[in-house]
Amino acid sequence: MNFKVDHQMFLILNGVVGGLVAASLVGFALSRSVKSEDRKATIDNLNARIRAWWIMIGIFSISFVIGPAGSMLLFGFVSLLALREYISLISTTRADHRTLFWSFFVFTPLQYWFWYKGWYGLAIILIPVYAFLFVPIRLALAGETAGFLDRAARIQWGLMVCVYCISYAPALLTLNIPGYQRQDAKLLLFLMIVAQLSDVFQYIWGKLIGKRKIVPGISPNKTWEGFIGGVATAVALGMSLWWMTPFTPLQALLMSLAVALMGFAGGLTMSAIKRDRGVKDFGSTIEGHGGILDRMDSICFSAPLFFHITRWIFVAQHPLLFR
Repeated sequence: MNFKVDHQMFLILNGVVGGLVAASLVGFALSRSVKSEDRKATIDNLNARIRAWWIMIGIFSISFVIGPAGSMLLFGFVSLLALREYISLISTTRADHRTLFWSFFVFTPLQYWFWYKGWYGLAIILIPVYAFLFVPIRLALAGETAGFLDRAARIQWGLMVCVYCISYAPALLTLNIPGYQRQDAKLLLFLMIVAQLSDVFQYIWGKLIGKRKIVPGISPNKTWEGFIGGVATAVALGMSLWWMTPFTPLQALLMSLAVALMGFAGGLTMSAIKRDRGVKDFGSTIEGHGGILDRMDSICFSAPLFFHITRWIFVAQHPLLFR
């Protein structure tokens, strides 16, 4: 697996960086001109999202430079940080520690190793099957039965979301699409652009015209107007970027719609977890905008679907090309 360093990729990255520079300048100007506390809070939140975007693009750029092996290590580290944030919020006992050791230092590295080697069959069943069975067995051997089912389910959910689902993002680099060899990094960038901008535009449209709240008990800032406007904007942007993917314009539209919808579902689900635990953010890793999971929630849900649809369209009919 090697990335193809081409002129098109540099144009894409330059365009993204240029957009972020413009957004940062606008955000800075607005922060200086806005007087009311309510509007100032909105602008501060928007600027925090822009800073988070700089971090995300920095991570992508690093992964592009260091190649597939480095990318797997980088995202594996992201998964470890996300799992650490998640575990810090759930109730664990001393009897859980050895099971958590296996989760952090065995299943997480194996998941990314299998993707790097292109062992598709093992990568898609390691956590949903083997870790799913191992967790309750190891907990049972610890001899602690209080809250057994609840403890097992929480650890299983953490592995699924923080490791299994996130790993599908760099797994895009293992696809060997006919006529698109060594360009899979563009698929990862496409996924990140659509998922993250959908979240940003949902916030912007919600602040501009949002009135009817979707689930106020979970996420009071999410409105139907913001949701529709954000998804529509992200889909339009995704369709306009069809040329950087193996998709046709129609396929890019439908894939963008799937990513945006699943990204919204991921954000809503992870917000429900935070409300259940009584916290605003999963952590404080990203200055001004929470933890790793707060930025990866849309990727957690959209990456697996994006990967499997893409593989089904372009690779499944050519199984020998996936190795």
